[in-house]
Amino acid sequence: MTRIAPGLAGIPTEVDVVVVGLGITGAGVALDAVTRGLSVLAVDAHDLAFGTSRWSSKLVHGGLRYLAQGQFAIAHESAVERGILMQVTAPHLVHALPMLTPVNDAMPRSRTALTWAGLHGGDVLRRTARTSARTLPRPRRLNATEALNLAPALRADTLRGGYLAWDGQLEDDARLVTTVARTAASYGAEVRTRARVTSATGTAVELRDELTGEAHRVSAKAVVNATGVWAGDLDDRVRLRPSRGTHLVLRGSALPETRVAVMVPIPGSRARFAMVLPQPDGTIYVGLTDEPVTGPVPDVPVPSEGEIDFLLDVVATAFATPPTRDDVVGAFAGLRPLLEVADTDETSDLSRRHAVLTSPAGVTTVVGGKLTTYRRMAEDAVDAVVASTGLAADPCRTATVPLLGAASAEELRHSTAPARLVRRFGTDADLVLATAREVTRLPDDELLAPASDLVPVTLAELVFAITHEGAHDVDDLLDRRTRVGLVAADRAAAEPLARRALEIVATTSQPNAHG
Repeated sequence: MTRIAPGLAGIPTEVDVVVVGLGITGAGVALDAVTRGLSVLAVDAHDLAFGTSRWSSKLVHGGLRYLAQGQFAIAHESAVERGILMQVTAPHLVHALPMLTPVNDAMPRSRTALTWAGLHGGDVLRRTARTSARTLPRPRRLNATEALNLAPALRADTLRGGYLAWDGQLEDDARLVTTVARTAASYGAEVRTRARVTSATGTAVELRDELTGEAHRVSAKAVVNATGVWAGDLDDRVRLRPSRGTHLVLRGSALPETRVAVMVPIPGSRARFAMVLPQPDGTIYVGLTDEPVTGPVPDVPVPSEGEIDFLLDVVATAFATPPTRDDVVGAFAGLRPLLEVADTDETSDLSRRHAVLTSPAGVTTVVGGKLTTYRRMAEDAVDAVVASTGLAADPCRTATVPLLGAASAEELRHSTAPARLVRRFGTDADLVLATAREVTRLPDDELLAPASDLVPVTLAELVFAITHEGAHDVDDLLDRRTRVGLVAADRAAAEPLARRALEIVATTSQPNAHG
């Protein structure tokens, strides 16, 4: 199996397609192209999921907000792609998330009626996308007692009831990117991190190995720019109006026994909500802001103090003992690569549609869109390069190609592998553990021991991240292959384990390391 690797040692000098950027869109383009029979080199200056793709709400959603804005085509496309992920390509990484909208005295009757109508509109989207009700149940009304049973921390004194609907939730957005990239590599794509494109045309790229500084030139039939908010660096005609979305990270104890996502209406808006999102690792995310961003695009966006206060203030309206600044153990922000639209002032009103553009130099750029629709974005981009170059390629297959580890929930329930590994790797959980055993020669109890009481990350998955997923350093391991880095205290607790994994793999990869 071809594996993901840092640096450019041994890369081909000529391929059919070079993909620049290894967020979800670039990884998706690499998978689409290689499964059509094309030779592919996919590169990123930093790492897998380094940019926007790791800063999402971890939702795979059906386009309800777009429906409310009258963007029916985008809403339908989002619902279709959600169904593909949940039922075909990544059922091991995307599961159904119950989402509760509390109906209380602060919610006007008009908005209550509008919310219920919107949830039914979302269910129509589900049905038109042919997503089974077993995958995503229909919305229903709850009385106050039922709502409190699902989210006991809600304010009971003003609660009249609630609406329960369902959407898709990712185990981890960066894990999805990594799995798509691994799947592309399993079909033969060369996937390289720490590989910076210094110049590009439609027929060649100049690359710099960020580990050695060496320069490489690769000829190609097509070059695809999938660098998201940085797309303008390779094509200055691309016009984006980035928007910053900020999330807070809380311990689960801040809102105890919250078993569902809670949608809190944002005052003064028709269809915007703050979201309280319980995570599989025991933390809770609170999001999401929508702030316009000007000036140079940073590598790692930083939440503003105003956004943190805003989210806490909105959420406080729904909970009896709302979280405070002291409960915020982490925060993160991402930049949405929104396409500029004429006569639109607010970034919240900008279209989430995507576009495929070709620069005068012949570089094909795919930009806009969102995580849920990455597969369709990739399909459109590869369709465009095939049409413009005359490359002999098969039709798109990615709607029916399962990602590595994919299996139904029923199949995964019967797995005897450790539960955390099954949740994050599906049927590849056995491969993860077998690899760690072979590389480390350590007993299972040591390989599967959590880094700390609060950090469930194991040595087994860190070793696999290095051997199979291209992780190069501690940042790769803790910030992208796992998400420990979202909480500074957890990162500090897990860093010794990450360093140990790097040392073990470095030692055993040397000739005759095992005698």
